[in-house]
Amino acid sequence: MARTKKVGITGRFGARYGRKAKRSVKLIEETMKKNHDCPKCDRPYVKRQAAGIWKCRKCGAVFTGGAYVPQTPMAKSAARSIRDIKVEE
Repeated sequence: MARTKKVGITGRFGARYGRKAKRSVKLIEETMKKNHDCPKCDRPYVKRQAAGIWKCRKCGAVFTGGAYVPQTPMAKSAARSIRDIKVEE
């Protein structure tokens, strides 16, 4: 199946669904499928197992996260707030 530079991973949809929908799907899927850093061993070997379940192929750590990214922006914000509270105490 041929894909062009412009549509990339969404080339499988062909002429269907429109440009905006395909662009948002492309952004989500490309970030989901790339290697992410493991919170345990800090190596870029984390892959998605299922929606919200992530596994490091190097150290074998399995953890939960967002559906499309291992750590959601809200989780990063919460971790930062908790860290700041501990520093102040």
